[in-house]
Amino acid sequence: MRTRGRSWAVTTVARRQVVQEPRRFYDGGTLATSDGPGEPPDPGADPRIVLERHSEEGVETFALARRLAYLDRHLGELLVPSRADFRTDLTSVPALFTWLVPKTGAHLPAALLHDALVAGRHDPPAYVSTDGHDVDRVEADRVFRDAMADTGTGVVRRWIVWTAVTVATIFVGRAVPWSRVRHWSYRVAAAATIASIVYLGYSATSDLVDRSWAGAAQLPWMGDRPWWAELLGGLCGAVVVPMALSLLWGRLRMAGAIAGVALAVLLHVTLGLAVVAAAYLALEALARRAPGLAWSLAAVVVAGALAGFARLSLG
Repeated sequence: MRTRGRSWAVTTVARRQVVQEPRRFYDGGTLATSDGPGEPPDPGADPRIVLERHSEEGVETFALARRLAYLDRHLGELLVPSRADFRTDLTSVPALFTWLVPKTGAHLPAALLHDALVAGRHDPPAYVSTDGHDVDRVEADRVFRDAMADTGTGVVRRWIVWTAVTVATIFVGRAVPWSRVRHWSYRVAAAATIASIVYLGYSATSDLVDRSWAGAAQLPWMGDRPWWAELLGGLCGAVVVPMALSLLWGRLRMAGAIAGVALAVLLHVTLGLAVVAAAYLALEALARRAPGLAWSLAAVVVAGALAGFARLSLG
């Protein structure tokens, strides 16, 4: 049995709040080895996440020493992994956003499940569907969202994470149940949304700081108003405009709305974190390649800070 015709479930389930059922996760036993047939799943036992750390070309990955079992509402029993060489990086989230979605936490079992469901393009499947389902990428994203609900992950976090994996599916996803035309329509809609929000954020910031930046547009919800009114107008625009742009996403408009609002509201925070992260990486590289220069730079910064502190404090 295959799930290619089940894309309707994504829209249907998106409209219904999933009730938490923690017992849907349970111990999946172990894989068969040359030493024996392995252990079968045990629906009465709590899931046991036993990770073995690997470092491959400087990249940290983990192998699962025990299988994880999940009883999905539509697909039945799913067991991961299905092969001993499966590797995961836990929750696949860029370092800039680990403050919002950490690498581990309540959502970890769902993240491990999702990683196995969407394993590499040329690799054999990393999951076993007891009922014989072939899980496509869109269905895997839906399973991820439902599974996060069953682990007790907060509503806001799980919808944000589902949106992130949905955007990844749109741009790099394979084994999707869409025609080529529909897939590209989603890509164009997502790219247009991101580009529009970045440009409008740039223009709004130009208006907020009362500067005429090159190419910035005059936004009617900003205008020549007190700073607090412009800030409030910018926040309103960060909600209304992405909601309107999400209509371009068709059946994925929920993901479009969440992605757009999150990007618009967190745009400046993300840019700030990116600058801090880039500075940190630059300092690490400098300290590794030229430690003497790094210490000299540190001394200059400390001396400058002391001089500035004294001047501003003592007059």
